[in-house]
Amino acid sequence: MKIIVGITGASGSIYGLKLIEVLKNAGHQVHVVISDSGVGVIQYECDTTLEDIALVADKIYNVHNVGAAIASGSFQADAMVIAPCSMNTCGCLAGGITDNLLTRAADVMLKEGRKLIVVPRETPMHAGHLENLLKLSRMGAVIIPASPGFYHRPDTIMDLVNMLVGKICDNLGVKNNLFARWQGIM
Repeated sequence: MKIIVGITGASGSIYGLKLIEVLKNAGHQVHVVISDSGVGVIQYECDTTLEDIALVADKIYNVHNVGAAIASGSFQADAMVIAPCSMNTCGCLAGGITDNLLTRAADVMLKEGRKLIVVPRETPMHAGHLENLLKLSRMGAVIIPASPGFYHRPDTIMDLVNMLVGKICDNLGVKNNLFARWQGIM
């Protein structure tokens, strides 16, 4: 598949970085767009640079280049995942505002009826946040909150990250063994 991964300035950029790695290792084509604040958060939280990401991704786009290939429905991406997705980006998408390449690419996915997965990472949320997420869901986006489960008995932070990235991959139809699946209590 050809998948776009967007990373915004919300905390939790490790989700997007791990997703890029997993998708590439599974043989998928990965196109990446990162907001300006996302670049800063990636550097702060993960000690990772755009150069590091460029070694893994097929292509990284400048978030200000609204004329890039992923800004058009003719690009034929199979899916887009925004992980993490800030409440600012959720609000822009819910309001149809495409003020940069990340929001434009996501808007294209919605208008073309293609899969858009939004991974909000905010807590607590007020009514406006929740209304925007509901609006996105009604527009066709899949909402996968950055709230991993604990039934797989995680030992490390990466166990939690892998569980959530595994759930994203499940929704994309990408086979993975990133976490132990629920086997039932009895």
